[in-house]
This record gives sequence, structure tokens and C-alpha cells, in this order.
Amino acid sequence: MKKTIAVMATTLLFACAEPVPFEESFRAALETAQLGDVIEIPAGTFSFDRSLIMNTDGVTIRGQGMDASVLSFKGQLAGAEGLSVSASDFTIEDLAIEDAIGDALKVNEGSNIIIRRIRTEWTNGPDVNNGAYGIYPVQTTNVLIEDNVAIAASDVGIYVGQSEQIIVRGNRAEYNVAGIEVENSVGADVYNNVAVANTGGILVFNMPGIPKRGYGTRVFDNDVSNNNTANFAAPGTAVSGVPAGSGIMVNSNDNVEIFNNRMSGNDTANIVISSYFSANYAGQREVAAEFDPYPELIYIYDNQMSGSGSQPGMDYLVTLRDAIFGPEGAFPDIIWDGVIDPNKPEGREVICVANGDAKLLSIDASNEFANPTVDMTPYQCQIEKLTPIELSIG
Repeated sequence: MKKTIAVMATTLLFACAEPVPFEESFRAALETAQLGDVIEIPAGTFSFDRSLIMNTDGVTIRGQGMDASVLSFKGQLAGAEGLSVSASDFTIEDLAIEDAIGDALKVNEGSNIIIRRIRTEWTNGPDVNNGAYGIYPVQTTNVLIEDNVAIAASDVGIYVGQSEQIIVRGNRAEYNVAGIEVENSVGADVYNNVAVANTGGILVFNMPGIPKRGYGTRVFDNDVSNNNTANFAAPGTAVSGVPAGSGIMVNSNDNVEIFNNRMSGNDTANIVISSYFSANYAGQREVAAEFDPYPELIYIYDNQMSGSGSQPGMDYLVTLRDAIFGPEGAFPDIIWDGVIDPNKPEGREVICVANGDAKLLSIDASNEFANPTVDMTPYQCQIEKLTPIELSIG
């Protein structure tokens, strides 16, 4: 039976009892929730010193707005997340999670997940000691992430990993290392988002050591600008190698469409495409045989791009820019490491570009940058377009 649980700022359990603080009554509501429950959070800022956990299917958690109902973990002493959920048919909306010691909101191994109008923020601004992820669904299916705000995560503001059938739309990510990332996931539409002032705006990655191989992501109709915040990720993490100034970045992922985006002011390049071997986080050049380290079938078309490449975010890129274009020059809108699978099937396209006068620079990383080129002839091709993602939720 569906019921609404309105958790008040203080709750009187018995007529003669002392009022129970919100923090205790909310934790109890999460731990005793039943299928179909709606847990309502009042306006106010509520402090927690340990993680919150909810493991019941079919529950909705609803606040009064992302600037009205605030769950603060500034004094957190225990737990790896702010709110951790392992459940299906789960909706969370209209609240904020601030200053978690680890990830702000983690949803693990569920299906039919809606994360809507949530703000995750570390209020001290960019800092390596901030939690890694703002919004973090992993190993999920049928996921809608919309109209959220993510600020100052030391890894990724809005992340979807090892998941399938995903829509990420209408969100704003700012001052994170990576604004939005789809990693090792199948079938994602990322659109109508704003990624500004991150280190990297929108990332589509595959990482080794993970059984799920990601492919089939469309990144379109986004505003991706001025993602030039210095990288503040913990050394050794995947995103610690993302150059400041990366707009949209694809690494080791296949079947990616990038179209109708508005990109400007990203000081390394508006689009960066790389293999695992040239990524600065790699640390080793050997990977398991089942991992495909090469990006292929990347289709770039009809984007508006301007004002990038003037201040590359890593020393070797500055050296390369100076050597090719001079100290006052700039990289073109698109950079590719130029590393190709030596066993690439005949006729399988690596990158196709149909984007007006936009140029792609292949930096020839596999040959120690010996022959960088902006010859566009190899990229004058077309790739079959992906099918839009349709969800049964939302």
C-alpha cells in the first residue's frame, strides 16, 4: 500500500516523550521504508554525522526544492557516502546533499531510477579533499538524471557507470573535475545540459578492469564552455589525467555521436579524443586482451565551436602547440591522439567529421608526435546514426 511519510523537523513519538530530531526520524523512515512509500522532507538544513542508507524498492524521497531541503554532511564522521541507495523503482527529487565525506548520492544495482532536481555541492569550492562523485548511479538500468546541479566534486559531478538505457538531460555541472561522465555504459543520451568551469565538461570513457564495455552514447544540444578549472583530482584517479580546458572528451569508447552542441572557450580543445595508451592516467601500456583501448566510430557533426585551444592544460600539450602553431597560436577545435588499432577491420571508420570548417589535429602520439597533421581528408566520411534512447519512466 502506498503511503506518504512526512518527516517533520521534530517528531513526537509518544505523548509524553521528548521530540525526536529530524535526523533521527528521517533515518528511521529510510530504514523502515516499504514498497510504495513516499518520504517527504520539509524545508530546512539538516545535519548528519554518518551515512544514510535506503535499500527498499519502490520508494520516493521528495524534498521541497534543491535550495530549500538541504541534507548537510559537513560534520560527517562515518560512512563512505552521504546517501547510499540499493533499490529499484526509486525516485529522489527536490533536495540538496552538501559536503559529503565521500560520494554525495550513490545508487547501486537498481533499475528504473529517477534522479531529478537534486543539488550536490561541496560548499568550499574545488578541493582534492572533496568527495569524489556528486550523483553516482552504477550498475543500473533505465536511468533518468534530469534538472540536477552538481558542484565541486573531486572526480565527477554527474556520473553514470556500468549502466544501460540512460538519459542525462537538463543538468548543470560546474567546478567539478569532470562535469558529466558516462563510463563503461551502453546506450546513453546526454543532452540539454550545461557544463561550465569544470576541468573537463562532458566525458565518455571506457576503463579497463571492468567487465562491462561501454558504447552507443549520443552527446547533443549541450552548452559546454570555459571548462578551464585546474585539475584537482586525487593523483592516480582516472580523471587526474584530464587536461584543464577539455570540452567534450572521448576515451577508448566506440559509437559516440557528438552533434548540435555549443562549445566555446575550452582552452585545450572543444573536443578531445584519445586512446587509453595516450591518456595521462594510464600508468602502464599493457591492458587485458578483452579491453579495447581504441576509440572508433566517433561521429562529429553540426556543432557550434569557437575560441578553444589557446592555453592547453598540460605541459606536453603546450610544447606541442608551440611547435605546430607558435606560442601565440591555438589548437583547432578537435584534437585526436592519432593512435589506431593495428588490427582495425577494413572499412571501420575511426572518426568522421561533418562540421563546417572545423579542423581536427591528429597529434600522432604513437610516433612521439613526429607527424602531427590537420589534413581533414581521412575524416570526410559518415557513420550510421544511433537510435534515440527511450525510457519507460519519467
